[in-house]
Amino acid sequence: MSFGNLKGQNYEAYLFCYFTVEDEGGEQVYFSLSEDGLHWRDLNNRQPVLISSIGEEGVRDPFILRSPINNKFYIIATDLRIASQKGWGAAQYEGSRSIIMWESDDLVNWSHEKSVLIDLPDAGCVWAPETIFDEETAEHLLFWASMVEEEGNEPKQVIYSSRTKDFITFTKPEKYIERDNHVIDTTFIKEGNTYYRYSKDETTKCITIESSNSLEKSSFDPIHSPILGNLFGMEGPAIFKFNDRDEWCLLVDQYAAKKGYLPLLTEDLSSGQFRILNEDEYDLGQTLKRHGSILNITRAEFNSLVDAWGLSE
Repeated sequence: MSFGNLKGQNYEAYLFCYFTVEDEGGEQVYFSLSEDGLHWRDLNNRQPVLISSIGEEGVRDPFILRSPINNKFYIIATDLRIASQKGWGAAQYEGSRSIIMWESDDLVNWSHEKSVLIDLPDAGCVWAPETIFDEETAEHLLFWASMVEEEGNEPKQVIYSSRTKDFITFTKPEKYIERDNHVIDTTFIKEGNTYYRYSKDETTKCITIESSNSLEKSSFDPIHSPILGNLFGMEGPAIFKFNDRDEWCLLVDQYAAKKGYLPLLTEDLSSGQFRILNEDEYDLGQTLKRHGSILNITRAEFNSLVDAWGLSE
């Protein structure tokens, strides 16, 4: 099976999929668009484009992807609504074990949301689901964070994984990243033959980087990054490549300061070096953007999204 036709598409813009704040309506799916990846305009008059009315009746950490298997789009998200006033303790130890999911052929017309129960009966939560496509097996590697407790140990956040081709059937979950510290919010990007993996150390509250030529769980080596190691109170990393050049943008959610995303740029993913942008170099739009994801899109897709929901001033 070949996936080259998808890689060869001419991407000219970007779609930002995210949630906003912990109030009525904030924990749902929002869209923004950009033509340069740094200056964003919100869609749908800064209102949600998708709303979950099942499970916890709210979603966080939405991740959007284009599947090279069928060229469909999927959004997967955490089934969680902190605005319900249940609190973070309940969210971690007694939270939903389901992922909320939408499907689309065109980014405009989306299916009704559905709930996918993760087969981890003893887990306290299923947070921040994402995927990376494994070209060797032609499968999506799905991964997320779960709070688990093993005999003789304190409860700990661990990254689990499962595999799917169709987002209907999934393999049995297995541990994917386990460290001495809690680990959550993992995301990937592939460049050449190398996978770069970004995660939040939930103990130090910093973003860490690893790399590997394989998606096998034991194959990753750490990359030293003084910049990220000194940025505290960060979570929800999201990374994308600019359409017109060999440069990447890493977004980190400044949750502790309640400032939303901070963009950092690099021309070499393997270096661990990033330049923090000055505030006059970017504009994230009027809505506060929290833990989300970026999708590179075509001009036709950009125009369809504008026609459907309109750009906010």
